[in-house]
Amino acid sequence: MKNKKEKFWTAGKKSAAGVTLALCIGGSGAMGLAAQSSATVVQPERQVETVQSKFYCNIKALTPAERAQHKQLTEKLMAAPKKIVETEKGYEFQYSPADVSLAELADWVAAESKCCPFFDFHIDLEREGKLLCLRLTGEEGIKAFIRAEFNAGK
Repeated sequence: MKNKKEKFWTAGKKSAAGVTLALCIGGSGAMGLAAQSSATVVQPERQVETVQSKFYCNIKALTPAERAQHKQLTEKLMAAPKKIVETEKGYEFQYSPADVSLAELADWVAAESKCCPFFDFHIDLEREGKLLCLRLTGEEGIKAFIRAEFNAGK
């Protein structure tokens, strides 16, 4: 019985985490849920899985126009990091200011903080303006969430 529960737990984490970013970025009228630090309940007679989490994206926090703009900016940011560094409390995404502007990064943080208020955001401009850094941190469990949602740590 324990092995079956562990398999459902692992499968639930993987499937729900993958859906969260799509919901947060692409949006529908629903609230996205991620499976980090969560409890999973399986009802054997229907094989329905329910996931509860302290990390969730409120996609209703953005208007459809804001959500579309945020999706485009997210895609740009996810394609552009020069380096992703694991820190003690989260991850740092490093960009060249030639690829991503400080204004774009600030716009992304402003929108992301509305739908995902559980993140702590840190923006740094370093090396005489030649390195732009975004650090995402938060409470316990946030590193696993960032790894799953932003392909960090790979």
